[in-house]
Amino acid sequence: MISKILLISITFFYLTTLAGGFAMADLKDKRIVMIIAKNGFRDEEYREPRDIFEKNGIKVTVASSSLETSIGMLGAKVKPDILHKEIKVDEYDAVIFVGGMGSKEYWDDPTSHNIAKGAFAKGKLICAICIAPVTLSRSGILDGVRATVYVSEKDNIKSNGAIYTGKSVEIDGNIITSDGPSSAKEFGKAIIGALK
Repeated sequence: MISKILLISITFFYLTTLAGGFAMADLKDKRIVMIIAKNGFRDEEYREPRDIFEKNGIKVTVASSSLETSIGMLGAKVKPDILHKEIKVDEYDAVIFVGGMGSKEYWDDPTSHNIAKGAFAKGKLICAICIAPVTLSRSGILDGVRATVYVSEKDNIKSNGAIYTGKSVEIDGNIITSDGPSSAKEFGKAIIGALK
């Protein structure tokens, strides 16, 4: 009886370990670029999704408008890998605009709009959290799309044609938006789910 229970336990362990290994292997060839503000990005919206991505074996590149160390709203320090103008959307499976007050620098930035439109056109995941969905809406890709944003900016995205839902995380096709730092983990998990 004991050996039968032991055999079942060992079988279960190996099956779940192998299944987990296969799930991770499916994501190890995935690449994500996270675009943060030169200064004033929201720490949790960067850190929590990134932790989830890396635990799943995904390679993360950080881009910004400057290669100087960026300081988050809560003091996190991040050294970008590349300038956002150097992003080639073909090289990534997902493009993420991280929120925070500093992310306003991308709202009307032609380079950011071209990144968003290019990723969308190529069927890549295009994602934004907190107030960063305003960049997507001003690029024109949220017209007629269900989306969410930090509540202070709901009229901003609606004025550019988005269908504001007020959800913590909204997925519409290859666009994923989220409402802010309290939803950062859910946002990261939604991106993982879409990449699988």
